[in-house]
Amino acid sequence: MQAKIDAFMEEVRARNAHEPEFLQAVQEVAETVIPYIATKEIYNGKNILLRMVEPERAIMFRVPWVDDKGEIHVNRGYRIQMNSAIGPYKGGLRFHPSVNLSILKFLAFEQVFKNSLTTLPMGGGKGGSDFDPKGKSDDEIMRFCHSFMSELYRHIGPNTDIPAGDIGVGGREIGFLFGMYRKMRNEFTGVLTGKGITWGGSLIRPEATGYGTVYFAENMLETKGDSFDGKVVVISGSGNVAQYAAEKSMQEGAKVVTLSDSSGYVYDKDGIDADKLAFVMELKNERRGRISEYVNKYPSAEFHKGKTPWEVKCDIALPCATQNELNGDDAKTLVANGCICVSEGANMPSTHEAIAVFHKAKIFFAPGKASNAGGVATSGLEMTQNSLRYKWTREEVDEKLRQIMKEIHSACLEYGTDNDGYVDYVRGANIAGFVKVADAMIAQGVI
Repeated sequence: MQAKIDAFMEEVRARNAHEPEFLQAVQEVAETVIPYIATKEIYNGKNILLRMVEPERAIMFRVPWVDDKGEIHVNRGYRIQMNSAIGPYKGGLRFHPSVNLSILKFLAFEQVFKNSLTTLPMGGGKGGSDFDPKGKSDDEIMRFCHSFMSELYRHIGPNTDIPAGDIGVGGREIGFLFGMYRKMRNEFTGVLTGKGITWGGSLIRPEATGYGTVYFAENMLETKGDSFDGKVVVISGSGNVAQYAAEKSMQEGAKVVTLSDSSGYVYDKDGIDADKLAFVMELKNERRGRISEYVNKYPSAEFHKGKTPWEVKCDIALPCATQNELNGDDAKTLVANGCICVSEGANMPSTHEAIAVFHKAKIFFAPGKASNAGGVATSGLEMTQNSLRYKWTREEVDEKLRQIMKEIHSACLEYGTDNDGYVDYVRGANIAGFVKVADAMIAQGVI
């Protein structure tokens, strides 16, 4: 079996040699899905996984824009339309200097499985640009977004491809993007999700990824009769996902002690309460400040420059920052310090070595494609509301989100439970996500 996996990866590596993030994502899926494929006659000779790792369409385009001084800049724009076997492409747009083809292909590939797990009819895609919104004025961001959408609009639509936000793309950017799409197409449709609540957005959408990460962790803990109540929680990041993961953790009775950004992390031994979190939200969302400013407001807290929070003793860890932020040594430290549960809020934040450590220690570990699927699930609910020209209440959307996360957890249990009762959520999520897409691809023929 290992020879089959190696042969598959060799072929994928030959085509994508300079795309390490994408290869990492494919390797993780191949190691669990290929052994499963070998046991199912229906997939024999179909090369389904090889077809799934090749995007149906990869679009790259120039994005020229003018800054406030009148200087012209040029960035690259991308949209990876990975797989549409079970529905239109669905996935976020990321604006960050690190954006390249490898990162977006990895994210689009992960999105295929994540969207499949939600039980909603959505294919997988991802896009963005190497544009950096930090330090830019609202007018500069508006001009960039309008230029970006003036090309992207011809490749998307409510029944074709429905982008959303991601790192660097929040409500402000979605507004500018939607405005240009509406002008270019002369139509008001649900082509973007994460919209403002007064013009087609859904309640709970900003909170959904963070909330869903906690809901999934709760489902894992419940299998052992445990909960968040009284637990110490360490969270990385301080953006949208981290903020709402912290909020929901507190609501469920936990004590959140860390948040971070690229400059380092803050440790508050007294716990980050609702008032402190409100300060962080104002700091990060409105003033675009750095997390180090937290200790100026709350001097009893500590700021650890250039470090990640995985050295802090905790019961539950929620990595909510970015890919590969938690390595093997970090994982060993978490386990040694008594961590019993890791639920990924970001996309692929744990390295291959870290995941191996968690599995060896047999602690709860939820991969992002399962545990952070709440964001795209609620985007799917926003699409439904747009199609119905209707809006559900906050309580209705939250209950639907809870149910979707419960169903994802159940699917992981079905395919990931070992003979000794331990649940390999990575295997469970990969196989559960694969089966739905693979069966649809077989039904539709070689296209």
